Amino acid sequence: MDSGTAGSGGPLGREERLKFSTKGEYGVRAVFEIAKRYGKGPIPIREIAERQGIDSVPYLEQLLNKLVRGGIVESTRGPGGGYVLARHPDEVTVGEVIRVLEGPIAPMACLLPDDSSADCSRSAACATRLLWKRVGDRIEETLNETTFGDLWAEEEKLVRGKVRAKVTAG
Repeated sequence: MDSGTAGSGGPLGREERLKFSTKGEYGVRAVFEIAKRYGKGPIPIREIAERQGIDSVPYLEQLLNKLVRGGIVESTRGPGGGYVLARHPDEVTVGEVIRVLEGPIAPMACLLPDDSSADCSRSAACATRLLWKRVGDRIEETLNETTFGDLWAEEEKLVRGKVRAKVTAG
């Protein structure tokens, strides 16, 4: 996760928000696309990129290779090859994907598991560190509780809602 850089956007400016990098964003989108094809065989990387609007296939390939090493997806080479989810979509969490691609979920450097707080003279009595720990815990809790099966169900609801809205408006 990246806390952004200071800019002229004010406290809610785009450059100053807490955010995941494209590794996490594209990785989650790619795994989601693979999850939607669960049980239907491998999905080629170009199809994943196209369906999810990811422009760089080589970058996506790097991310998917990390996810293969992390046990999230499996790959098959050759004609008819591509990527499949290593487990059922209800058993793979967004948190797993983020940790494989981004590393530990910590909104502040002092919360990283490598004990970066040793460099901070304030860490022993820092109330704001406790705040950031709670924020990080809630983010991690949400990501760990959200499976790709959950996301798939949410997409189905959204699609049904759009179809209903079109029928009602038409």
